[in-house]
Amino acid sequence: MEKNTTKVKKTKMSLFSVVMLALSSIIGSGWLFGSWEAAKISGPAAIISWIIGAIVIGSIAYVYIELGTMFPESGGMSKYAGYTHGPLLGFIASWANWVSLVTLLPIEAVAAVQYMSSWPWSWASWTHGFVANGTVTTIGLFAVFVFILIFTLLNYWSVNLLTRFTSLTSIFKLVVPSVTIIMLLISGFHIGNFTNANFGGFLPYGTAPIFAATTVSGIIFSYNAFQTVINVGDEITNPKKNIWRGIVIALLISIVIYVMLQFTFIGAIKPDMLAKVGWHGINFESPFADLAIMLNIHWLVILLYLDAFVSPFGTGVSFVASTSRTLAAMTQTGHLPKFLGNIDKKWGTPRVAMVANFIISCILVSVFKNWAILASVISTSTLIAYLTGPVTLVALRKHAPEFKRPVRINIADIIAPFAFVLASLAIYWAMWPTTVEVILVIALGLPFYFFYEGKLNWKDSKKKFNGSLWMLVYLAFMSFFSYIGSTPFHGQNWVHYPFDFVVIIIASLLFYYWGVNSYQNTEEMAHAKMVNDKVKPN
Repeated sequence: MEKNTTKVKKTKMSLFSVVMLALSSIIGSGWLFGSWEAAKISGPAAIISWIIGAIVIGSIAYVYIELGTMFPESGGMSKYAGYTHGPLLGFIASWANWVSLVTLLPIEAVAAVQYMSSWPWSWASWTHGFVANGTVTTIGLFAVFVFILIFTLLNYWSVNLLTRFTSLTSIFKLVVPSVTIIMLLISGFHIGNFTNANFGGFLPYGTAPIFAATTVSGIIFSYNAFQTVINVGDEITNPKKNIWRGIVIALLISIVIYVMLQFTFIGAIKPDMLAKVGWHGINFESPFADLAIMLNIHWLVILLYLDAFVSPFGTGVSFVASTSRTLAAMTQTGHLPKFLGNIDKKWGTPRVAMVANFIISCILVSVFKNWAILASVISTSTLIAYLTGPVTLVALRKHAPEFKRPVRINIADIIAPFAFVLASLAIYWAMWPTTVEVILVIALGLPFYFFYEGKLNWKDSKKKFNGSLWMLVYLAFMSFFSYIGSTPFHGQNWVHYPFDFVVIIIASLLFYYWGVNSYQNTEEMAHAKMVNDKVKPN
């Protein structure tokens, strides 16, 4: 036992490795598709969408930095809600989070395969049948399966191999977008695209699409990776400092890259193309590579096609770690089979969970063969999972003030409800019927919970239900309001824009305070205290 413990300690991540792991997760297929999708929806104003998306994810990450440093444990984000509100809410939050993570594996594989299918070289003609009309073909599915398998195997033999791989790919993934930005700026930038009245000006379709693009075009999805650091908390050297440092550094770098990519994408499009089709009509298969071809920068085309392979690949590898730890952590409440939580003694990795996620990912991509559909599922399910963070943070401040907080965030009473409201708005921006579809996917996990709850003889079931009632009512409300909401968000327009935002803000604040006041003294708090006791004081 002592030998195994020593071996795992040697593989702990440095700050550099943490930043590289986060960046490898953040800069994936989102940068390849996001700027194009956002520009189609809101035109030049898509730049604002990226800033709004950064504020949404940044405020949520800010909340989780305190929680992550309080409880530096593997799969941590799957446990926090259960500490303060009992196993039912913990299960809902962790299941929603797991759904988003396990869907990330096939979406990155699909992105890599889709770009492969458009390789322009004669020797690569064998890849051209992988995708047809934006949908993965039967032959392409086998290629996707191979990618997911490689993602899994690179995580199968310890954290050390993972950190070496992600550090290498992250550096490459930073260089290529940076070079792309520079080359597009100096080779064919049209500043008039931002204000030309013939194309609709800066706001060609009004203000509502700015918010819609934040969720629908994959912006939330693109930023969503800070939890990669949270979920490997006990595998990081000096987690008290390196968890928050890694998250902040990675988010700041990614914000600059994404905003600049959107800026250059808008300016690089030829005005005569916009004059013919407008922003809605922009149609690219490989957006940045197509722009480089239009500008005759052939060496950049090759680099972009290579990165279109490496970026999704690196992100997929990174998220295998988070996904497996999330599933393994979910077994600790006794509502999923225990064998899914087994940790390999030699390598220190949840191998059984990795295999299970591989199988489920293959099933998911066999059903949902389109990048955009997978992206919408990821964004909404992630936001639903994140809703519990602000509630848990303030509940712990009130009921466990003695817990050690290596990083105590400022103005928590303001930032927590602010983050909750922003997450609620972003869920609404996903548009009807995405909200209800994702909620139904999350509901598919409840039979597992109730089956194992029955095996536990329904112990304290009423108490557990009361701790999560606010979330259950919240999800029902969001489904209904998405249906009756304004036309820009595909609702029935019973509540017009922007008054629908006002309703969401008021309602989400009520649900937030209901959630905070639904705190319970749970059995899980004993485990929380045990983890927190191991944290070194400031």
